[in-house]
Amino acid sequence: MKKLIVLLLLSSTAFAQQQTERKLTLEDFNLIADIGEQEKYYNEMIRQSLPGKMKPETDNECRSQLAIGWLTKGNIGRYEYYMRTNPRFSVIRLVDLTYTLEYLVDENKHIKVVEQASRELLEKLEKGELSDGVSRTQVLLEVNALANAKLGNMDLAMRNIAKSGEQTDNAREMKYFKDSKSKYLTRYCLILSAAGENKGALDTLTKALRNADSNPKMVSVYKDIYKKVHGNTNGVDELVKSLQDEAYQKYYQEVEKTYIAGEMKTIKGVFPSPDGGGEQLTLFDADKPVKDIVLTNLAEREVKFADHAGKILVLDFWSTGCTPCVAAFSGFERVVADYKNEPFNLYVVNLFEDLPTVKVFVARRGITLDVLRDEPNTAFNINGTPTKIIYDPMGNIRFYAVGYAGSTDREYYKLKAMVEIVKARNGVAKN
Repeated sequence: MKKLIVLLLLSSTAFAQQQTERKLTLEDFNLIADIGEQEKYYNEMIRQSLPGKMKPETDNECRSQLAIGWLTKGNIGRYEYYMRTNPRFSVIRLVDLTYTLEYLVDENKHIKVVEQASRELLEKLEKGELSDGVSRTQVLLEVNALANAKLGNMDLAMRNIAKSGEQTDNAREMKYFKDSKSKYLTRYCLILSAAGENKGALDTLTKALRNADSNPKMVSVYKDIYKKVHGNTNGVDELVKSLQDEAYQKYYQEVEKTYIAGEMKTIKGVFPSPDGGGEQLTLFDADKPVKDIVLTNLAEREVKFADHAGKILVLDFWSTGCTPCVAAFSGFERVVADYKNEPFNLYVVNLFEDLPTVKVFVARRGITLDVLRDEPNTAFNINGTPTKIIYDPMGNIRFYAVGYAGSTDREYYKLKAMVEIVKARNGVAKN
């Protein structure tokens, strides 16, 4: 009996050790959406590791993510705690940190921290202690300039916004990062206004709104500067609307030329080769009617497109690593809001990625669009993202497009124009 008891105790002890020694990995750390839970997981990783045995690259990646995560949440104390450990930011983490600093300065939060953090990053980039390669130096100069303007350091603000405008890589015209040009123009004009140059700022923003190099934030800044120039806001709403209508009509006419007439329930989408050689490359192959396609959502429930008969259907294809894909989402959200009471559905279809990865990304970014998944990419055989396909209520493909339009407003105008043209040509009325 004693032997049996000892064996049982040994067995239970071994089992307990197996349970507590479950390997904690960076991959699982990355799949935790909540920053507090991420920190707990990291602390457990340290506790379970032998002293000094955690891989330096793993430790560094965790610390850099935690620093950014806490800054995003506005917990400056925790951010500064991890920054004191001197994490080295990869290019991806530099992008994430820049996103956070952009958000904070644009929303007028923790400006002193933004100024210090952006200044320190710029110093490291200049010394070669950080690698850029994705034009974040340009944006950090904008951010630091605006932060200094808000702190009253106008000479430094003007120098850095000028340096930002002198960058030669033309990143703002690449249509890669969300609202690159519109954010720059808004920050530039805020700095001009702080320097007393309100008329020049207003003229610059008027041109931006007319050309759709704009987003909702720019509109509010425009109205504030308009009041400084004119002493009141009389007529400003009508002026903004006329500028926006002018931009929308331009893109309506542009989009109308790409409308696909006739019954086209299947199609091979093509686009010109980027090298300018005239070759047509295959973008996707919609080789079966949309009514025959079934995908799953993030709750792992089936979505049958046959159930969407009689509705305009927009499908946009993306992945979490496709920055311009996600940049377009804010424009899509405005379209969804416009047609919430009409026979219309828009889905963003994730390709190539597993469910946990997509769910965590959606939670962290606060994405409100309806997300579907086609991990093996078999429904449409997409060869490039972002790609969108627009169906009329009868299941005919009426538009398709590739790429990000470059600003929230332009993305909104173009997709809205596509929807309105489909409605006009297919007799779709409001409910």
